[in-house]
Amino acid sequence: MRERFQKYIEDLQDRITSKLEEIDGKAKFHEDLWEREEGGGGRTRVIEDGAVFEKGGVNISAVYGPLAPAMQRYFKVGDVDFFACGLSLVIHPKNPMVPTVHANWRYFEMYDKEGNVVDQWFGGGQDLTPYYLFEEDAEHFHKVSKKVCDKHDPEFYTQYKKKCDEYFWNHHRDEARGIGGLFFDYLKPDEKRTIEDWFNFVTEVGDSFLEAFVPIVEKRKDLDFTEAQREWQEIRRGRYVEFNLVHDKGTLFGLKTNGRIESILMSLPPHVQWKYDHHPEPGSEEEKLLNVLKEPRKWVS
Repeated sequence: MRERFQKYIEDLQDRITSKLEEIDGKAKFHEDLWEREEGGGGRTRVIEDGAVFEKGGVNISAVYGPLAPAMQRYFKVGDVDFFACGLSLVIHPKNPMVPTVHANWRYFEMYDKEGNVVDQWFGGGQDLTPYYLFEEDAEHFHKVSKKVCDKHDPEFYTQYKKKCDEYFWNHHRDEARGIGGLFFDYLKPDEKRTIEDWFNFVTEVGDSFLEAFVPIVEKRKDLDFTEAQREWQEIRRGRYVEFNLVHDKGTLFGLKTNGRIESILMSLPPHVQWKYDHHPEPGSEEEKLLNVLKEPRKWVS
């Protein structure tokens, strides 16, 4: 399973970066191959200063070795070895009418000292962070996610949307990071589903990413915007940074397992503002977005 999923994310990275380069039309992804001293490595691809994408990363990694003491305590296990591989992406657009998007699909195994698999699971998801709310974009993103979920279980979409809304919540701000999507973790084999079933589900979610995101980009990337709207985008990006550095489990896992700092922090946008006690004008499009972020909304029936 680890070999199959690693091959899958390598192919998915190629598909996603090729399509995003085609849309941008100017910038290309810079590839950076790296190795982890304790075992494994990855393939980082970053795009910067494009016509459409100001900064983005589509990274894959496969790392292994003894599980660090901090992570042993987190997982409540003893002295075990681990293998983890996954694809993680964050795309920050130049135009504030285009949302930031994040996605991640990963697989994890733990072994005893004889090399036997003692635990295994999948995780991941995809979510959207707009700066200006176009309700039809939010509905499209969620409809694609629901369509994939419904093929596997009619309860999946409701269940994993709720987990997404709960996970991508900036508790110290009491607001959502964006308008959500899907989030799932610890998808383990049980009496209902095999690890093969979970592989099929997670890879189909991964395959749906371009269908969910690309039509939104193509619809919004050439819209006009003002300096004030750009400033609002940078203020909201600050909230994105806050979430990633304070709450995000993937970031914290990477930092605690001696992950590659440049790859871990590629999710941070290049231009950000923090303005003291900033509030948008009452009745404005900016306030409309904030009102939606205060309470999760049902985007599809």
